[in-house]
Amino acid sequence: MDRHPALAARRTTPTGPSAGRLVLVHGFTQTSGCWSPIDDDLATDHEVVRVDAPGHGGSADVRADLWEAGRAIAGAGGAATYVGYSMGGRMCLHAALTRPDVVRRLVIISATAGIDSDDERARRRDADAQLGDHLVEVGVEQFVDEWLAQPLFATLPPERAHRAERLTNTAEGLASSLRLTGTGTQEPLWGHLASLDMPVLAVAGALDGKFRALGERLVASIGAGGELVVIPDAGHTVHLEQPEAFLVVLRDWLTRTSRQV
Repeated sequence: MDRHPALAARRTTPTGPSAGRLVLVHGFTQTSGCWSPIDDDLATDHEVVRVDAPGHGGSADVRADLWEAGRAIAGAGGAATYVGYSMGGRMCLHAALTRPDVVRRLVIISATAGIDSDDERARRRDADAQLGDHLVEVGVEQFVDEWLAQPLFATLPPERAHRAERLTNTAEGLASSLRLTGTGTQEPLWGHLASLDMPVLAVAGALDGKFRALGERLVASIGAGGELVVIPDAGHTVHLEQPEAFLVVLRDWLTRTSRQV
């Protein structure tokens, strides 16, 4: 039996007949409380498990690399469809590769399978380490404001950024996440994607050119089981910027792939 750290998770039972279990894994500086209004809608007819990733929220004291995080998330969620955004998408991808018996379907929002270049990964690893030091020095509030001020989040409305929820994180937890699960530490997984035999949906915003291209590469590497949907008028945080459109896409895919799981 795999050993993995225990992660905090919030579970919601459906208000009506259940269409299955969904496990939601957030991005960097977020917590499991940052899925609104997506989780509220999905909870009407699904069991929803919102996991606090290592170093975040109720899992602030958990230290884990991406493989350990993947196993821990699979342990917290159980057999289900896994939905991960950005950092959470990379963690869910690791979960799918290590526990394909548990990850029945996979949804990856604005995420990558890794950096190909050794030199580029090393530079990113050093940059993340320095960013972690800066985070501890300035504190969570200033860091979160700096993080959200990046061009990557220019299309995310402030009222949907969940700033107050992000501020519940600890500097030490977030810094450990940068050092242990940043893309600089991630083994490139592109060559492993063809082994995924569950349905996989990649979602990207039309305004996020980098991750739209990465989404195209993801589904091409996965093969027949992969599908990419690009949502108009959305950037990196596509599910929060265009929640209604995202839910239409997700629910349609869940319905079409239900017979495959």
